[in-house]
Amino acid sequence: MKDPIGIFDSGIGGLTVVKELIKLLPDENLIYFGDTARIPYGTKSKRLIQQYALEDANFLLQYNIKLLVVACNSASSLALSVLQESLDIPVIGVVIPGAQAAVDLSKNKRIGVIGTTATINSGAYSAQIKRLTPDAKVIGQPCPLLVPLVEEGWLDDYVTQLTLKKYLHDMMREDIDTLILGCTHYPLLEPAIRKVVGSEKHLIDSGRETAKAVKEVLMKEDMLNLKGKTIQNKFFVSDIQEKFAEVGSRFLGQPLQNIERIDFEQFLIQLGTNVPCAENLGKE
Repeated sequence: MKDPIGIFDSGIGGLTVVKELIKLLPDENLIYFGDTARIPYGTKSKRLIQQYALEDANFLLQYNIKLLVVACNSASSLALSVLQESLDIPVIGVVIPGAQAAVDLSKNKRIGVIGTTATINSGAYSAQIKRLTPDAKVIGQPCPLLVPLVEEGWLDDYVTQLTLKKYLHDMMREDIDTLILGCTHYPLLEPAIRKVVGSEKHLIDSGRETAKAVKEVLMKEDMLNLKGKTIQNKFFVSDIQEKFAEVGSRFLGQPLQNIERIDFEQFLIQLGTNVPCAENLGKE
């Protein structure tokens, strides 16, 4: 099935998921949307994140995507059920695969999670881990300063090390043996995080685990692309592409090309009332 996979994020971080998808599924056609005009999602309200997620998904649906990847931890934590209710294609977020990998690897059932304020406050990782292992202890830590440090390119800077030590200090005292990197920016900090937590801790890259989950669903639903790649991967952004191209190349691990800025506001006007309202969905 040669239809593309759609991926969205609030900005650049989701490119770490794209990187893993390219590695694992090199024949799949990928279309990425980074909502750079409305970043960050992690500081927004639940209902607003849900509405943004619905709008992002509808942008990608016009390209006849066969599966949607929510490559944003905040949107995965707060909007996944809304998207699954609204769309008639498989929708995969980054929380469930990351939680499953952590449970599989943890020996002492003490699992740490770092992420944006919205992701941690949502309790999504904790809830999913406890569904799988009810007696697990989950320690969450919001790390709002890490995203700007990553985007600045300060991956192993002295300031970054101090920030990580501050954020992880209390968590390390809880004797965790597994740490979920609950933001798609954080895999770039893995070497720096290793210096703080040590080599014996399991670090879970939710993007890598999500790519595995995508492959499993495509195989199960007989939707793998067996005809080989037919289009160049496409990248759309809702704000200027220059910074996205510069910083995104670090996230993707290769030059980022074929980027197009779209007038997202105009797209939403044209779409009109065809986008479901988050107020009417996801009434958990």
